[in-house]
Amino acid sequence: MNNILRWILSILFVIALGVFAYMYFGTTVFTPRQSPKDTVTFKLNDLELEVFYNRPSKRNRAIFGALVPYHQVWRTGANEATTFKTNLPLQVNGTTLNAGKYTLWSIPSDSTWQVIFNAKQYPWGVDDTMKPMREAAFDAATVTVPVQSITPPVEQFTIGFDNSTGNLFLTLAWDTVKIMIPIAAK
Repeated sequence: MNNILRWILSILFVIALGVFAYMYFGTTVFTPRQSPKDTVTFKLNDLELEVFYNRPSKRNRAIFGALVPYHQVWRTGANEATTFKTNLPLQVNGTTLNAGKYTLWSIPSDSTWQVIFNAKQYPWGVDDTMKPMREAAFDAATVTVPVQSITPPVEQFTIGFDNSTGNLFLTLAWDTVKIMIPIAAK
């Protein structure tokens, strides 16, 4: 009888622990992220590139000039800071970028974007007041690229690499906006 009582108490303890964990961590542990994580890679000969980012959705919202304000630093995604990694030095729209891992920031406007490769790694994209965590002193390269209008709108923020014409571009697209950043191995 003593073993049965221990077995029942063990089961009750596991159930209580599960209920406590559920209450402590909340329902967000069991629901998918609204802005899921994604990683895109590009490999050609000796060049290896990788971007890690979170993909917010449009969800019938006005995006650029509204949710993402014009002329202000944006973390270029959601949640954790977006990272860009290269194993070789690059020419990014004519600007030299050394091999390494960078956080990717942008300053959108209606006609151009400034894209910033920052050498500091940040644990999150914004601080507790929702201001971008980027420190300008660590900017390794800043490039300006034109905005392209696209249709139909892109529902979920998307970063990719385009080498379809033999020229490599880092592309960012969301809503009706697309930018293409020229990249070449140095």
